[in-house]
Amino acid sequence: MHTLAPTYANETGPPDELPERLPEPAVDEIRLERIMGVLAEPLRLTIIQKLLLSSEDFDQTCGWFGFDRPKSTLTHHFKALREAGVITQRQYGLERRSRVRLEDLNTRFPGLVDLVLDWRADAG
Repeated sequence: MHTLAPTYANETGPPDELPERLPEPAVDEIRLERIMGVLAEPLRLTIIQKLLLSSEDFDQTCGWFGFDRPKSTLTHHFKALREAGVITQRQYGLERRSRVRLEDLNTRFPGLVDLVLDWRADAG
């Protein structure tokens, strides 16, 4: 059993006056094969785990993760996650901030988030 970060465990809802979400599939359009495809990449699994377990703010910039990867590479991974319906993103001026669509994923595919949280990178 994992303890979700306060922003995901807290049921107070989103802050007031958030920017609009970037284009993403509606809940009923989220497809399991798309999600499985994007989550086949270990970095993307790491992104989701870190958001769910460590995020203290409502949403996070890609710099918050501390990955030593080119910005263009990270942008690609975040876009793939958003287009599959795993995360939502909002544009705050020049930065995009991300949040896992936890309720939507739990509604559409119960147990999937638990599998993601149980995943561990291969140490070998």
